[in-house]
Amino acid sequence: MKKEKSTSGQATTARLLVIHGPNLNLLGTREPEQYGHTTLSDINLALSRRAETAGVELETFQSNHEGALIERVHAAREQGVRAIIINPAGYTHTSVALRDALAAVAIPFVEVHLSNVYAREPFRHHSYFSALAMGVISGLGSEGYLLALEYLLNKLNTD
Repeated sequence: MKKEKSTSGQATTARLLVIHGPNLNLLGTREPEQYGHTTLSDINLALSRRAETAGVELETFQSNHEGALIERVHAAREQGVRAIIINPAGYTHTSVALRDALAAVAIPFVEVHLSNVYAREPFRHHSYFSALAMGVISGLGSEGYLLALEYLLNKLNTD
């Protein structure tokens, strides 16, 4: 993993952020036929372990509140976050405000969905985020988060 230089010239660790949208705190019990039995804690633990192995600082954040998600995106820029993995959940199809927050901070991000949104209700086929995202992973369950992390780790190593 490449180290960044701080303003003092010292090497710093790359920072990544994972944002989980509304209702994802219920993973493991919520509609397991759609979302599986893996809990949000399981996902976060797997991501943290992989990030630690790669020498990357990774923070996870979940909220059921649009404003809290927007505030976290804004704070990410001030904290020097290099990239974001985001599952906007239900806000994928409704939140211009969260989409605009990501556009405003200009932090590269990967959009992740546990279920295949294109095999579900028609309203789920549209995302306000996909056109801005580096990439979209949909339908691969919790493994999609790890694939997004691997992609970002590879990007950080080649940039």
